[in-house]
Amino acid sequence: MLALKPDVAVMEPTGINYARLWGTHLARAGIPVFLVGHSELKAYRKHLGWTDNKDDDADALSLACYYFDYHQVQRRFIQVRDFPITKIRELVLRLAHLNRVQSPIINRLRQDLAWQFPEVALVRSRRQTCGLNLPLLWGWLAGIKKSAKYDRLLSQSVGLGITTSVRRHAARLCDLQREEIEIELELKALLADPLFVPYRKVFAQFGFGMRLEAILISQIYPLANYLVDGKPEVIIRRGRKSGKPTKRYLSQRRFQKALGVAPGKEASGDKELDRVGGSDICRIALWQWVFTRIEPRRCRLPNPIGERLGEMIDREKANKRPIKLVRSRVSALASKLLFKELVRATI
Repeated sequence: MLALKPDVAVMEPTGINYARLWGTHLARAGIPVFLVGHSELKAYRKHLGWTDNKDDDADALSLACYYFDYHQVQRRFIQVRDFPITKIRELVLRLAHLNRVQSPIINRLRQDLAWQFPEVALVRSRRQTCGLNLPLLWGWLAGIKKSAKYDRLLSQSVGLGITTSVRRHAARLCDLQREEIEIELELKALLADPLFVPYRKVFAQFGFGMRLEAILISQIYPLANYLVDGKPEVIIRRGRKSGKPTKRYLSQRRFQKALGVAPGKEASGDKELDRVGGSDICRIALWQWVFTRIEPRRCRLPNPIGERLGEMIDREKANKRPIKLVRSRVSALASKLLFKELVRATI
C-alpha cells in the first residue's frame, strides 16, 4: 500500500490498537489520515442504498465516496489527535482497564477473607490518588509491607487462617497498583506541558483531580475544535412549540455531547427517545466527581461554581428527584459552566 503513495487514507476507528498500527505507518509515510465515525458511515451507506451487503469491499468503497463528498467539511470526520493527546488518551484508557481488572480480584479477596480473616474483610484499603505507596492491607497480605496492627488482629482473629491463594491475589493486586502509579507519574509529566496551562487553571476552579483532568483533556483538547472562527457558534431559530426566537448554543452542545452529558432526541410521531452518545469514560468520571465533590457538603469548593452546583443538587434532592437523574443534571450544568470558563480562558 505504501509503495503506491496515496494522497490520503480514509478508515473507520476500528479499535485503538488496529487504528494505531495503521495510523502510525501512514503517518511515517507522510499520508494524511481521515477517520469516519461508525454511525456516520452506516447512515451514508443507507443514503446511497448500499444496505444489501456488508463486507470489506463495500466498506472501502463507502469510505472513498464519503471522503470525496465531504472532504472539505472537517466536522464530518473524527479528529485525529496529535501527541501528547494521543499518549494521554492511551494512558487514560489503560487506567480504566486496570480499574476493571482490579474489581474482581478485590471481590474475590473479600469473599475469602470473610472466613479466613473476617476482621479485615470489609476494610477499605486504598492508596491516595496519585500516591506512591501501596495500600497497607493488600501490601501486608502480599508480604510486601509490615503492619503491627494487622499482625495483632490476625493473632486474635476468629478466622481459619490466611491461605496462599489470598496472598497471591494480594500480590497481583499490588502489581496492578504499581502499574497504576507508573502511569499516573507519566500522566503528571504529560499534563505539565505549557499547552494545557489555561485548561488546568480552569479545572482547578472545579476541583478536578489529575485523573479527571487527563480524561477531559484527552477528549476536548483543543477547544477550538468546538468553535467557529475562534468563537462559540450561536444561532437564533424560531422555537417549534413557543414560536418565539430561541438561541441555540451549538458549540456548547457539541462540547457537552463529546463529554457524554447531552442526550440527543429521536422523535417519531408521539414517541420521543433520549439517546446518550459521546465518551462513556468522561460521563462516568463526571458522575463520580459529582458524587464525591459536589454532593457531600463538606467537600464543596468555596467558590461560585461549587456554590451553584451545590445549591442545585440540594434543591433537586429536596424535591425528591431520583438521585441518578439529579447527578446527571448536575453533570450537565457543570459541563456548561466548564465550557464557558474554558472559552473565557483560551480565547
